[in-house]
Amino acid sequence: MGGRSPGSPGGARAARRRLRRRSGTPRLLPDVRSIFAAPREPAERGRGHRFAPRPPRRGWCDLCGEAVRERALRCEYCRYTCHQECLSLIQLDCRRPSQCQSQLSPESTLLPPCSQNVTQTVEEEKPEPPTIQEIKQRIEKYNAKVTNCLLMKLNDDGTYTGFIKVHLKLRRPVTVPAGIRPQSIYDALKEVNLANMTDKRTSFYLPLDAIKQLHISSTTTVSEVIQGLLKKFMVVDNPQKFALFKEMRKDGQVLFQKLPLTECPLYLRLLAGPDTDVLSFVLKENETGEVEWDAFSIPELQNFLMILDKEEKDKIQQVQRKYEKFKQRLQQTLKEARGKPG
Repeated sequence: MGGRSPGSPGGARAARRRLRRRSGTPRLLPDVRSIFAAPREPAERGRGHRFAPRPPRRGWCDLCGEAVRERALRCEYCRYTCHQECLSLIQLDCRRPSQCQSQLSPESTLLPPCSQNVTQTVEEEKPEPPTIQEIKQRIEKYNAKVTNCLLMKLNDDGTYTGFIKVHLKLRRPVTVPAGIRPQSIYDALKEVNLANMTDKRTSFYLPLDAIKQLHISSTTTVSEVIQGLLKKFMVVDNPQKFALFKEMRKDGQVLFQKLPLTECPLYLRLLAGPDTDVLSFVLKENETGEVEWDAFSIPELQNFLMILDKEEKDKIQQVQRKYEKFKQRLQQTLKEARGKPG
């Protein structure tokens, strides 16, 4: 017979595996972090950070998830932010900017490179709401340009559905339930909230520029898109920690504009067409609050001025050295050109 004999070591191991399957013994489920990448090494102890006082502004602690209302600490490399009293509890190692390139998602390798990165904060005027006939015409024009099956569909009540892609460009870590398996199709259909199954939390860095495709309605707002993304990946951080931006490419520059929470992304997608080079959506940290200078004492403000003065002098010296080298090269080239005959 071709199978292993029950008395052989291989047969005994196979029997034990079958017995475990029959007895219903639960298998160890993968950590939620396996959605994106292999789990981190368990020996992290919060190494590599370089924390400095952060000016008080609205934000959230990456360790405990609570609001940061007073002065906090921020890593100069990975932007990890925490309360001063949470500093000694950090176990997540620092991820330097140079390490981000090695943790790109597979989708991000398809994105064209850009030369500059400019933030645009000017609010645009909203156009008049289109009629149902105008929406129908726009959808037909949009679908004619679609090269895949991700079409928009007009409903009888005048609303419409379609797809958007959201790039997750998060530098700071996110907080998720510890030891929870990824969401299954059953969980999604039954709207099971896996995050409520445990009080244990862990933090990790998402791969830079992970991409998620969403099927939404024309009535879905930016706020609902953010909450849907967090729920999908079981992120338990406060939704106000994040903001949705629209990204546009123009004249070799990348322009970002923060979208209001009441904006409807699918309408913007319809107006721009399916080309993601014209318009794409990006989830980033919401860090546009003003610095609350009143919360500092006079000695602290004076110290900030000294730091700014030093940084200004360093920048001036860097620029002077740069152009001094250019000047020397030009002079050398002119000298060589004059020494040549004819």
